[in-house]
Amino acid sequence: MPKNRATYIVYSVVLLFSWSLLAQDPDYIVGKLIDAKTKDPVVFANIRIKDRVLGVITNEDGSFRIPVRYREYGDIIEISSMGYKTREIPIANLMEGTLNRIRLNPDTIVLDEAIVKAKGKRRNYSANAIVKMAIEAIGENYPIRSFSAVGYYRDYQRKNGAYLNLNEAILEVFDQGFDQDDFGTSEVQLFDTKMNEDFQRDTLASQKYDYSTETKIIDKAYLENYDGNEFTNLRIHDALRNFNVHSYDFVGRLEEDFLTNHKFSKNKETYLADEALYVIDGQGQKPGYRAHAKLYVSKTDYAIYKMEYTLYDSTEKNESGIKNKHGHKRKMIFDVVTKYNRIKGKMYLSYISFHNSFRLNLPPIFEMNEVDLSLSESHFVLKFNRPIDPLSAKIKSNYTITFKGAQWEVDKLEVFKDSVKVYPDLKEGTLAKTMREIDVAAKKRSFDSELLDIQVRNVKDFEGNSVNVPRVESYQQFREFFVQRVKLDSRAPFDVKFMNKRKPIFKDQPIEESKDDQEYWMNTPLQGKMD
Repeated sequence: MPKNRATYIVYSVVLLFSWSLLAQDPDYIVGKLIDAKTKDPVVFANIRIKDRVLGVITNEDGSFRIPVRYREYGDIIEISSMGYKTREIPIANLMEGTLNRIRLNPDTIVLDEAIVKAKGKRRNYSANAIVKMAIEAIGENYPIRSFSAVGYYRDYQRKNGAYLNLNEAILEVFDQGFDQDDFGTSEVQLFDTKMNEDFQRDTLASQKYDYSTETKIIDKAYLENYDGNEFTNLRIHDALRNFNVHSYDFVGRLEEDFLTNHKFSKNKETYLADEALYVIDGQGQKPGYRAHAKLYVSKTDYAIYKMEYTLYDSTEKNESGIKNKHGHKRKMIFDVVTKYNRIKGKMYLSYISFHNSFRLNLPPIFEMNEVDLSLSESHFVLKFNRPIDPLSAKIKSNYTITFKGAQWEVDKLEVFKDSVKVYPDLKEGTLAKTMREIDVAAKKRSFDSELLDIQVRNVKDFEGNSVNVPRVESYQQFREFFVQRVKLDSRAPFDVKFMNKRKPIFKDQPIEESKDDQEYWMNTPLQGKMD
């Protein structure tokens, strides 16, 4: 029988739920940093175990985990974050089996421009000049000797505030230095990987970006998927590490394009511990796009401690209708935050977070999936995959029948539970002849939409889903790497297997043991749903 249906990819959906998203692991002490005045969580703060050069970064809800064994060692944690007073707390003071809330007080240090000097000169530079000097100083401030960084990596999606598809790893990046191409020369060794089943899994959201079928895409942006390796994608979006190659649009090659593509202005200065920092805001605009940048630059040697970058779709509002951190309601395309720390005079990565929105284009819930022909009664039977709303199905204008380019009127409709009989408005002789022609074409398999095309619109099922309307689902994607230890003068070993940068990090990758990998831990988010 002739069929008139759209062709869609068939998806399989697996949704796995956990009933214990907030369950505490007895091997860890759990804390949460809170601004003492605003009560807001302190995000991406440094939690370091004193004298061990080891630690974690707080999550988006301000939470962090420390293994219980460090309490038994009598260790102390050092807590630091830009704009806050640094705190030291004995781990023995933190309780097991409960959420330890730790308040940070904003610092009140007043920066005096007249007494802060760099290289013996009083500073009063423009924002553009500061950015220019900071970029030129990358070769001096960042390492050109080999080193490695061990840390906690994760990628996940969020929809309606809930975490989806949380994947975690402990890994070590062997970097040959900032004068070498990162993608071409750096290696990654995996110590442990975990597809966390304590959080909801959604197979649709976890598939690769596909711009050929447009099943999963980022609106107004293209993201190379590296065959599913999200860590590779994250590394490339570190514009400081990749300052001499293209990292992402608008920023381009940091050393050549950043100043050209943005206008900069000074913001109120801040500090990290005892080091005074310039705060520079940048804005860029092109048709359809709006970009915001923020740099935190040392007033001493122009080292860039932190770089924030957000690109928006200037033509579309966000779904929440709430103003974003830049004071407007434009839809975010991607957001990158990169933070570096100073170790023995050079700047090393502390963390990087890459956040983008994406959408899934899914097949309709309610479809017309078959058309049958009744020669004896000269009508078509339209069959649907779900029970039909009879009110919408009885409207003649919701049906369009086209035969050899000529549109037919509908004479009458008969609506059943999941099908509709459609009677064309034609003279009896013409109708019978035409129906026979359609039947012969179908049997010869020469039937196509140029001969007969039947379209149905505005017909709904009992749940209000319109027929043949594809679904669009919006998600947020996150990739994050938090360094727990930097090893100076560390080189990639010769006797291990490294991660394939063009294969998914959590599928068929080599896992290597390390004599000290027990010192590192996964800082899994506390909540299945954000506050």
